[in-house]
Amino acid sequence: MPAPHGGKLINRKTKKQIDTKGLTQFEINTNLSEDIINIANGVFSPLEGFLVKNDFENVLNEKRLSNDTPWTIPIILDFNKEEINNIKEGDTLLLTNKETGLQALIDIDEIYNYDKGTLANKVYKTIKIEHPGVANVYNMKNQLMGGKISLLKKNKREYDEYNLTPKETRVLFKGKGWRDIVAFQTRNPPHIGHEYVQKTALTFVDGLFINPIIGKKKIGDFKDDVILKSYETLMKHYYLKDRAVMSILRTSMKYAGPREAIHHAIMRKNYGCTHFIVGRDHAGVGNYYGPYDAHEIFNEFPDLRIIPLFFRSFSQCKICGSIVNDKICPHDQN
Repeated sequence: MPAPHGGKLINRKTKKQIDTKGLTQFEINTNLSEDIINIANGVFSPLEGFLVKNDFENVLNEKRLSNDTPWTIPIILDFNKEEINNIKEGDTLLLTNKETGLQALIDIDEIYNYDKGTLANKVYKTIKIEHPGVANVYNMKNQLMGGKISLLKKNKREYDEYNLTPKETRVLFKGKGWRDIVAFQTRNPPHIGHEYVQKTALTFVDGLFINPIIGKKKIGDFKDDVILKSYETLMKHYYLKDRAVMSILRTSMKYAGPREAIHHAIMRKNYGCTHFIVGRDHAGVGNYYGPYDAHEIFNEFPDLRIIPLFFRSFSQCKICGSIVNDKICPHDQN
């Protein structure tokens, strides 16, 4: 089982009773509250909070934190100055969210400006507002704050029975005796191509970790309960019970293509996985990325310490009578 990304599994949850009276309160959106929970649970290890300016700029320009640790998606907290009167560096702010019941603290190390066009172009390789990730950037507020967070509380929520932390999955994998674990990232219900990819990958490892993203996605994506129920059925009837497990990941899809593929791999490394499945147009949308750009970007990260398993697009060939891809089948699939 690999060490967590950066060498240490982060825990920013606090059991201490902290008096929050007198602290300035700032209501954040649900996506940001999910980021805080993922930081606190170690999903985003080695991050201990939202990026300060040096790390933010390094992630944009070098795809790494300022200490050279691979990191491709900026985890940032945006705000407008008029929302929070007299807030300054060195202050502690109480962050809240009604939907998740979140209460968290941020110790503000830095407040800084940023350029939305640069952020969009670096992360998404486009500034076209039609791209859902770019649209989200242009809807962001005008300044950023960076600093360590501490999670005080959050509510129990739907699907929590599926929601394991990296600490819990590592215990689970160890208890099953799995040394090599392959992770499958998905935002959709399974189809026969997914099943073929998963079972092919499982041939080479001890266990399969199915890790659907639950949370905000683009219009037209499948609903969460459809994804989970379909995977429950698949695993119950078509997988060996001691070879596959499922846990959800609450985070928003960024649709950042190759950059997001690295981010997805890092999160699964923190869960304890040794291998990560990367398919065709991973985390893509529209025609903004090449079909295998998410494969090629892994060449930039020889120090990632999780093994990508690259798969091409699969289809049913009537002539071969089996599931094939363009590397193994000579027939025209059209």
